[in-house]
Amino acid sequence: MDNYSAPVDDIVAAMQLVGIEDVLSFPAFEGLNLEAVSEVLSGFARLADEVIAPTDRIGDTVGASIDASTGVVTTAPELAAAFSEYLKGGWTSLSAGAEAGGGGFPGVVATAMREMFGSANMALSLNPVLTQSAIELLERWGDERQQALYLSHLIDCSWTGTMILTEPDSGSDLGAVRTTATPIDDGSSGVQRWAINGTKIFITWGDHELTENIIHLVLARAPGAPAGTKGISLFVVPKFLVDHDGALQGRNGVRALALEHKMGIHASPTCVMQFDDAVGELVGPLHGGMAAMFSMMNPARVAIGVQGVSIGERSLQQAVTYANERRQGRAGDVNPAPIIEHPDVQRMLLDMTITVRAARLLVYATSLAADVANHHTDADVRAAALTRAELLTPLAKAWATDQGVRLSSLAIQVHGGMGFIEETGVAQRYRDARIAPIYEGTNGIQAIDLVGRKVGRDGGAAVRLLLDEIVVTANRASGIAALKQAADSVLLAVDKVATITTWIVETMRSDMQSVLAGATAYLDLVAMTVATELLLRECLASVESESAAAGRLVAQLHFFVVEHLDRAPTSASITFGADLLRAGLSGAGLNEVGVSG
Repeated sequence: MDNYSAPVDDIVAAMQLVGIEDVLSFPAFEGLNLEAVSEVLSGFARLADEVIAPTDRIGDTVGASIDASTGVVTTAPELAAAFSEYLKGGWTSLSAGAEAGGGGFPGVVATAMREMFGSANMALSLNPVLTQSAIELLERWGDERQQALYLSHLIDCSWTGTMILTEPDSGSDLGAVRTTATPIDDGSSGVQRWAINGTKIFITWGDHELTENIIHLVLARAPGAPAGTKGISLFVVPKFLVDHDGALQGRNGVRALALEHKMGIHASPTCVMQFDDAVGELVGPLHGGMAAMFSMMNPARVAIGVQGVSIGERSLQQAVTYANERRQGRAGDVNPAPIIEHPDVQRMLLDMTITVRAARLLVYATSLAADVANHHTDADVRAAALTRAELLTPLAKAWATDQGVRLSSLAIQVHGGMGFIEETGVAQRYRDARIAPIYEGTNGIQAIDLVGRKVGRDGGAAVRLLLDEIVVTANRASGIAALKQAADSVLLAVDKVATITTWIVETMRSDMQSVLAGATAYLDLVAMTVATELLLRECLASVESESAAAGRLVAQLHFFVVEHLDRAPTSASITFGADLLRAGLSGAGLNEVGVSG
């Protein structure tokens, strides 16, 4: 009932739709083709299905534990064994360059692998997600010595990485970071070292026994630093000190103090970390830590977005299995009938099916835009692709993870009362999914990023360019009778997004609070418009090629349009303004925390 089977064909089809074959034609990927991509993903699918997925329930029930006297964190032995097999297969380096010992595949292929890993065991999959983010940060910001010391070990995952930002008094407000970094005069080494002191919380995989070293990337404040985010620097702080030749030395002054007791992802140790004169090195410029950290956070946000797809896919598989097995009520002449014969269950399963695919396409399109930005030979094309990737990132992170939560809840509903019982395993899907809209920047922060940075920086030009491309697809589809209704809905959504984008650009100059009041609804509208265009593009290709699946795909598209796009947030729900929020909360006992009537 709780088995997982990686949908490799669906994944490859999604990558084809968003343009992987174009990317494979770049010189950077010479020698690779779609067949090679399919083969490598099929190989990982076997590992996910047969080795990683069976540890999911074990990790949830056993969790992680800490020795309070030493700060050593351990996980279930089955997880360690599965992670060892993951390392042996060389899967950690799939998208790293061949010159660095990697597989040299596009990043979107690694995104697809992360989807399967996340479906198989979301908690365990977080470990390599953070490691990959550390690799990308050090590739961009580390000096030659740091890259030589750390990158090869992170690429083969013999060492893992963490992202250490949050403190007890500074959650999303990183400008309030108090952890200190003090220069150490260590004589003739020629390397400036720093003593890091402070406490950090919510550190995913902050300590564990799966690898021989952990490389912490830590935000701290150096002496004389200006207030706020402009005074934050970034430091690399290894769990075990590293000699100049890469050999491990003694334990550094960093340890886990405690583990958080969480709603879900129990197998992933979420640590309270203490730094006591821990030795670190500056990464990037002094007081330039936020810019460096964002180069780690942005790819991680796409990786978290794919977790919404992961959870949705596994929830769907569990719901379909149960709906075929569970018999209750009459359907035609059959009594009792499998509940999959009941229209309301069919509605839920269809919703799950099409939404998983929409979210997958959105996340993969975001990842592929980053591949173009990194590897296209034309600088102008790279710049345009980077702008597109940055625009899509908050959509992929927020909308996909919100859908993951909703779909896991639907899976519970399909199970009925048994869904609320832990033994079916479907409740774990919801408990695991619920963190994804929170970490790596809450989805509210993604909405702020979308309107404040991505729309605000160019007056909405990037959004309008995206809308122009959506119109091209919709106009093509309008000429096909089976797709005209869906295409018309997409064109209406485009007009709505364009009008509201203009309102945002004009209003943020004088009333940013009102823009922020509708930012989450705006993100949902844009994300649904983009996702529907991708589904429409899929249907176009299917109808034009006279695919046997065309009728099914068109029916699913129409369901998504009437159930989601046509019900998307309206102009009124986005532009109502901050005054309405303040008025609605006045007198509700909130004035003392700054809400005035």
